[in-house]
Amino acid sequence: MKKAELIEKIAADANLTKAEANRALDAFLKSVTESLRGGEEVALVGFGSFKVRARPARQGRNPKTGEPIQIEAAKMPVFQAGKALKDAVK
Repeated sequence: MKKAELIEKIAADANLTKAEANRALDAFLKSVTESLRGGEEVALVGFGSFKVRARPARQGRNPKTGEPIQIEAAKMPVFQAGKALKDAVK
């Protein structure tokens, strides 16, 4: 499902216009992004949690030349599905 399709689905399910659904989705995404940037976890009970996980620096290899390279440490956003979502997908 693409963003436009999701907006249509939200608009239909919540009895909103597409413009209102688009603004609501954009506000949700912005809120989650800002919370993760600030180091907070976003937990939606029954759905799942968005977190930031630290990935340590590691040794890699350039696939073209085979030369070893150093890959820097990074912070990665992750989503962990909740039990209700896992059960719904089964």
